[in-house]
Amino acid sequence: MTQSSRPARGLTRRVLAAGTALLLLSGAALAQAPILIKFSHVVAPDTPKGRGADKFKELAEKYTNGKVKVEVYPNSQLFKDKEEVEALQLGAVQMLAPSLAKFGPLGAKEFEVFDLPYILPDKAALRRVTDGALGKRLFDKLQSKGITGLAYWDNGFKVMSANKPLRMPADFRGLKMRIQSSKVLEAEFRALGAIPQVMAFSEVYQGMQTGVVDGSENTPSNMFTQKHHEVQKYITLSDHGYIGYAVITNKKFWDGLPADVRTELDKAMKEATAYANEVADKDNADALEEMKKSGKTTFITLTSEEKAAWKAALEPVTADMAKRVGKDVIEEFQKEAKGGTQ
Repeated sequence: MTQSSRPARGLTRRVLAAGTALLLLSGAALAQAPILIKFSHVVAPDTPKGRGADKFKELAEKYTNGKVKVEVYPNSQLFKDKEEVEALQLGAVQMLAPSLAKFGPLGAKEFEVFDLPYILPDKAALRRVTDGALGKRLFDKLQSKGITGLAYWDNGFKVMSANKPLRMPADFRGLKMRIQSSKVLEAEFRALGAIPQVMAFSEVYQGMQTGVVDGSENTPSNMFTQKHHEVQKYITLSDHGYIGYAVITNKKFWDGLPADVRTELDKAMKEATAYANEVADKDNADALEEMKKSGKTTFITLTSEEKAAWKAALEPVTADMAKRVGKDVIEEFQKEAKGGTQ
């Protein structure tokens, strides 16, 4: 057995054991039991994703009159970043909200268009993409992998943190920067002269504390709730990229739900999505303010000349990634972001 296959087989055994235990229940007990949805995620409950998951639980149980029970597991309680999508495919959990960067390694490389630097000018442009034809087409790519896409949830625009000031691209040279598993993000940091390090989100604080990584990129709410600002001396307000999530479910599970239950869950998800997206901006603004108040890190606002230098350094990444992500996908994304015919 190869080392890489051990975690996957271990996860499979855990899922099979859970399935065996379920079969031991009597038919009568199963008939009376509510439909269980385990909603797993890797961030804190008081983040935009965490609050969205809790809102979905509240609404799903309300609208189905108790026919559905939702259990939310935050902070990687069940599965870490690399395990969670496989766990969903195997049926160990029914719902996730992974970051959009997670789908590239799964084989849906088109999702990595969201990772491209400075491709989104604002949230209005983002909404035109996720609510448009491309957003639906990207979800269709997941069907063959046993996954149904339900909604796009916002987090926000990313900032950079490190133990040295990051003002110009040259400041990144030689720094070990934590990234999610994404070829686009890897190319971005290499373009800046940094050394990208893929690391589970739950391990980043310790990695920063011990010097395994020198810095990272993330949204203010994620940094604040994980206390990254306590182990990072500088945060640069770069807004160079975007983090969003796709709420996904196991296709077989979703297709097997009674039609009336699925209708109510769709309604709950639609309202939870509006709520999650509404609070994302406020949560990030509040997190930024709290980190500034703490006095534990120094904030850097880029000048127009410095930001232009960042854009120039990162511009080749989009062209280089066209073969991987798809030139047509990038062009359609840019067109929808600008408003279609503009």
